[in-house]
Amino acid sequence: MNEIIKLSILEKIKEHANIILCRHIRPDGDAVGSTIGLKEIIEASSPEKKVFIERDDENPTLSFIGDEGPVPSDDDFMDALVIVLDCGEETRVSSKRLTLGSCLAVIDHHIKNGDFGDLSWVEENRNSVSEMVTDFWKTFENELVLTKHAAACLFTGIVTDTGRFKFRGTSAETLRLSALLLEKGIDYETIYNNIDVKDFKDVSDHAYLMNNIKVTKSGVAYINITRKIIDDLKLNSQAASDSVTLMENIKGSLIWLVFIANEDGSARARIRSRFVAIEPIARKYHGGGHACASGATVYSEEEACNLLSDLDGALSAFKENNPDVF
Repeated sequence: MNEIIKLSILEKIKEHANIILCRHIRPDGDAVGSTIGLKEIIEASSPEKKVFIERDDENPTLSFIGDEGPVPSDDDFMDALVIVLDCGEETRVSSKRLTLGSCLAVIDHHIKNGDFGDLSWVEENRNSVSEMVTDFWKTFENELVLTKHAAACLFTGIVTDTGRFKFRGTSAETLRLSALLLEKGIDYETIYNNIDVKDFKDVSDHAYLMNNIKVTKSGVAYINITRKIIDDLKLNSQAASDSVTLMENIKGSLIWLVFIANEDGSARARIRSRFVAIEPIARKYHGGGHACASGATVYSEEEACNLLSDLDGALSAFKENNPDVF
């Protein structure tokens, strides 16, 4: 698939001595795994090239994936190829220097709100960009080198973005490419240990949040994490974000979300679903993402209520038309 655009990106990599990789703000396993994985592939294939990961923020819980190396200087951007991974909107890229390079390429799997970049390889049906990078290596395996550590990074990105191969979009191709990564001899047990095991405080905080789950009339489950809760629990950003998983197994709640209050009075909404397409609703509220995994931002209590109402209506309609699914 997309052989022409993949070849174009490979040619750009060959042409540039400096390559700078970027990703979205508040990086998750796929964003970190795909950037480090591609960095290692390029470095192993062309040791003479300088490859950097540009970022304005990091995710400490993912430090086990590996060292990201130094942040590039402005001089490093001169005549560089900049590749944005796992981000479909320019405003969400974790870099204020995105346009300093000579060429901008995008590798992404989100439903797009708009185009940016000189080259754009987007596959909305892919479950992760880590899968796309694995496919990129496989397509050009006679020219590119996949190290064991790069394979571990990419496997981490795939398993986190597929919910351990549970989410919609996990395909036969996903499993075939993952098998190629496993054949590199990666220690998947340690990977799962790092992404699944939590500190006692995080478990305790989540226990508190579970007692604050509310459910709408049609079954949308949600948690409202206010600034007071964040301050009282000293809740870090990652633990707040992870709380969306606390509701994924509630029977009948095929849509679930968490509101996380920002300091400016707005709230970030992490929305998940089973079967029901939620991305169009998320886009209505300053967001977007995937059909069943999206994010949004609400700027008032009224807007938060309207978002819940729209999701409740979508779930009600789905249940009425699909009585045997849940």
